[in-house]
Amino acid sequence: MKEFFDTSVLIGAFWRGHPHHEASLKLVSAAKKGKSACAAHTLAEVYATMTALPVKDVIPPEQALLFVQETRERFTVVSLSEDEYFQTIEQAAARGFVSGRVYDALLLQCAAKVKAETIYTWNLKHFRAIRPDAADRMRTP
Repeated sequence: MKEFFDTSVLIGAFWRGHPHHEASLKLVSAAKKGKSACAAHTLAEVYATMTALPVKDVIPPEQALLFVQETRERFTVVSLSEDEYFQTIEQAAARGFVSGRVYDALLLQCAAKVKAETIYTWNLKHFRAIRPDAADRMRTP
């Protein structure tokens, strides 16, 4: 797989008020199944985030679902097996990662599973701390 997308880039593309909207939108618009991937968990994160944004015009569930559908159409959606999921959490615990860092570790395991050449995220600091061996492949859009 050529590229893997963190949820932060998808949120940036879908939400016009995001500080990196234009760059995210440009990259997401060029995504195609077979070349671009995201984690299955990202579908839930997109929905949850888009429906909870602190904006004046709240995004209704129907609109958030359209963003999830768009994601499914543009990306190969990657899942981890039960064993892969547990092993990733086990490794995170062994390295002392706490709280939401485990979600980033799971996303990065999905990127590794599809052998992503490039990992796009707006969360470089955390991603590079979790997978320093892949830091040279991590980029912002």
